[in-house]
Amino acid sequence: MTRARRGGASPRARRPFTSGALFANSGQRGRAVIAASLLLLLLSAPRLSQAVEREQHVGLDLGGAMLVSHAPTSTGGALGAHWAYGLNDQFNLLAEATGSLLALKVGTDESHSRPGSLTNVDVGVAYVFDVLQWVPYAGLLVGGYGLAGGSIHGVHVLGGAAFALRLDYRPTRSWAFGISWRQHMMTEPSEYPSFTHLFLRAELTWGW
Repeated sequence: MTRARRGGASPRARRPFTSGALFANSGQRGRAVIAASLLLLLLSAPRLSQAVEREQHVGLDLGGAMLVSHAPTSTGGALGAHWAYGLNDQFNLLAEATGSLLALKVGTDESHSRPGSLTNVDVGVAYVFDVLQWVPYAGLLVGGYGLAGGSIHGVHVLGGAAFALRLDYRPTRSWAFGISWRQHMMTEPSEYPSFTHLFLRAELTWGW
């Protein structure tokens, strides 16, 4: 009867090294590197987003407007100005004023509801999705709307709100150029179910 050697390795410990084991180890190392990279990216993201905090923005908006009403749909040009301030890493305070020329001449309109121009002033907040060269925003605003001219006698003032989407390109830290869309909802939706703006924008930023 032969006694087993003390301290001898078990058959499992003597398995030969194969290429499969090499690939398995490489895969584990690859997953570890990817996980570490994602963790580093997540940790660095808050520091990147601080670039918009306390920033101030002032700019001009040039584009078009469309008002849908019981009268024929009115379209025309629009000119606006905007200001924004970075409240924190994600949110900007907004203030905007826009004038829209909707109809130079208005025919017979028995409802007296088709304006020749519409002016709106709104304030709100926007969420900033990124702070790299391409910067998307989404915001909500509330304000007042003044409809005048056309078939309206005097000035018709309404309250309302707007949903805003915007995409900016920042070639430098001081300048941004972009496009924005505004969908407005006024307090007489049965008379004015839709009011829309589409703008090209340019703005100066400072105060980082």
